[in-house]
Amino acid sequence: MTDTALATVPQRKLWVRALLMLLMGAAFQLAAWVLVAVALLQLGFTAFTDQPNPRLQAFGRSMGRYLAQIAGFVAFATETLPFPFSDWPTGEL
Repeated sequence: MTDTALATVPQRKLWVRALLMLLMGAAFQLAAWVLVAVALLQLGFTAFTDQPNPRLQAFGRSMGRYLAQIAGFVAFATETLPFPFSDWPTGEL
């Protein structure tokens, strides 16, 4: 995102952003544990069927994108709020 694009987004008060950052940090921790569970499930499926589960692949991909969106918001790289304030990222390639 360019500097001009960031300038067009209305600026929030710092305390509101700090609260949102705390909430997104908690969401990041929860989502990271969900991703670990998905990875373990995928490992189990692959061990028994010799191929990964496509639904778990897509969900894991979308979970990774969600984690990246949270990291971008918390690091002030973007003003766009991740889910649940925007759409869930897709798991498509």
